[in-house]
Amino acid sequence: MSLSDWQKQGQLTAHQTSPREIADLLAVADRDLAASRTPGLDADWRLNIAYNAALQCATAALAAGGYRAGREAHHYWVIQSLALTVGAEASLVERFDLFRRKRNIGAYERAGMASNQEAEAMHSLALQVRSMVVAWLQREHPELLKTE
Repeated sequence: MSLSDWQKQGQLTAHQTSPREIADLLAVADRDLAASRTPGLDADWRLNIAYNAALQCATAALAAGGYRAGREAHHYWVIQSLALTVGAEASLVERFDLFRRKRNIGAYERAGMASNQEAEAMHSLALQVRSMVVAWLQREHPELLKTE
């Protein structure tokens, strides 16, 4: 499968990004990475905030690849796209998707779902995703890292 196959199936739409959009997405990720370290925050929220940081980085990579995820299962497709944009290994995508499911339960169904260790693991994963995306952007789309 490719991103264009996903577009044909309706999971993605074509999207033209800009250096400003990429900078904004990475700025949100950086804000959330810092916020997920706020002392006294519940583990559910720390996991949720770190998850959002990673999601914004994955969204930046997808946008740089010329696509945007549709509304149906938006987070799922953004996460899965990491394998096709930055070449993330299946194990990373699978871990990220497990956190997506845990986050959904903690955010919408039941409090106390995340442990401090899981919140820390999600933060580490978000840092890893950010690093991968920025390295890929520098290599494949350096023009998108130039803001005026």
